[in-house]
Amino acid sequence: EGLGFGLLLGMGSALETLCGQAVGAGQLHTLGVYMQRSWIICLATAVALLPVYMFTDPILRLLRQSPEISAVAGRYARWCVPQLLAYAVNFPMQKFYQAQSRVWVMTLISGAAVGLHALLNWVVVARLGRGLLGAAMVGNASWWLINAAQFLYVVGGSFPEAWTGFSRKAFASLGGFVRLSLASAVMLWFVFSCFFLAVFLHRRSALVFSSEWDGSDFCAAA
Repeated sequence: EGLGFGLLLGMGSALETLCGQAVGAGQLHTLGVYMQRSWIICLATAVALLPVYMFTDPILRLLRQSPEISAVAGRYARWCVPQLLAYAVNFPMQKFYQAQSRVWVMTLISGAAVGLHALLNWVVVARLGRGLLGAAMVGNASWWLINAAQFLYVVGGSFPEAWTGFSRKAFASLGGFVRLSLASAVMLWFVFSCFFLAVFLHRRSALVFSSEWDGSDFCAAA
């Protein structure tokens, strides 16, 4: 699950630069096209990752993990396929919202989704006893509810200049967009790799790295 999340988050983050430039240049009509183009690329990437999710069990066994853990992880990964596709839809929409300073909308939707997610987890996992697979099902539902709410807000007329409907232009210049998305994914992968490496090397190093990273992000945001 973390593999798909990290890779698709990185690829979707390529929109930060493009959408920021479009807003600065007053070309709001390009934002919807950029988002659709990113959807195409991220969904294609998610489909390419499907074999990893579908064959997690044998892959882990080849890596000499215990059969019990491999079997459970394999079942969980297969149930998480809808989440993988949800990431591909969600991350480009995040950048579309952020570029137009509509973060408060995402906050409200996510806040409502968190409350519903907690309730559904209690019902499905604790009360119905569905365990790990139940948690995966609830995660799928929560992610797709967020996507549905955000998409309805977009197509409902809240972005009249940025969203003018689906366009064939989204299929143009895909090569350059793929290169930018891959570069963004690699950059984010290195950031996460440094953090995880610090965790494995020394707990104190991880805390220092985390505090420096959070501080730099805060300064950049300010």
